[in-house]
Amino acid sequence: MRALLVVNPAATTTSARVRDVLIHALASEMKLEVVTTEYRGHAQDLGRRAAESSDTDLVVALGGDGTVNEVVNGLLQHGPDPDGLPGLAVVPGGSTNVFARALGLPNDAVEATGAILDALSERRVRTVGLGHAAGTPGTEDESVPARWFTFCAGLGFDAGVVGRVEQQRERGRKSTHALYVRQVVRQFLDEPNRRHGVITLEQPGEDPVGDLVATIVCNTSPYTYLGNRPIYASPEASFDTALDVLGLNRLSTPAVTRFTTQLLTSTPEKGPHGKHAVSLHDLTDFSLHSKAPLPFQMDGDHLGLRTSVTFTGVRRALRVIV
Repeated sequence: MRALLVVNPAATTTSARVRDVLIHALASEMKLEVVTTEYRGHAQDLGRRAAESSDTDLVVALGGDGTVNEVVNGLLQHGPDPDGLPGLAVVPGGSTNVFARALGLPNDAVEATGAILDALSERRVRTVGLGHAAGTPGTEDESVPARWFTFCAGLGFDAGVVGRVEQQRERGRKSTHALYVRQVVRQFLDEPNRRHGVITLEQPGEDPVGDLVATIVCNTSPYTYLGNRPIYASPEASFDTALDVLGLNRLSTPAVTRFTTQLLTSTPEKGPHGKHAVSLHDLTDFSLHSKAPLPFQMDGDHLGLRTSVTFTGVRRALRVIV
């Protein structure tokens, strides 16, 4: 087997020594090319190169969810082709590693590498669905490049939190769960549309759902992790279905307190609910439109402000080694 290992040297939970151990373990079982990323978007370029080459059977992403997202977007540059494209394996190296953990991999890089080698030996492969987002035709966002996402996207409140966290990291702050909690509080205090949302969800053949303050689009469940605690925004979301949406139409202090409590106590059977929560399951095609530019994120990566985004849930988009 010929494999490309894409290594993010800035991955927060792996040291150079650990990376050397992982490389040695993988190289003992396959013909391995190792490339260390050098710039934002480099992992996507490497994924595209692998997809366009006939010499690569597998791409292994060593890093966090951002690295995985870039590799996936490179692999699917010309669209999904589960049988024709190289497979993907993920070695978690970030602070949260939602995609790898949702696949059932250990959150430790060494243990995950062992699990991947076992899966290769036993030929265990899973074909997963992915989410796709693009600017809506006929709007000012129609020229925004389309992107794939592996586990979540969001327009509004949660994307604002992601943006704040990125700003803090650029100032040298370490990415911790405490940092995320602080930015949630600050985003809440500064949120101008807490009581009157500006987002409308539209899907073919259905009545629009309007006045949403926050929208979280899930491709799997959990939505994220707080330490080792899984957070279920859309418990029914799955790699085997299309996309789920959790929409909130009010973020008053009582509503936020209730939603926060529900998220922290959420389970695979029950997530946030109530008269100010809208839950939609297994959506293949829908759009989110905002009356004002709002923060937008995909797989925990802040992508700027958007007013209109069209989503597609694509089943069986990519082969993953699990």
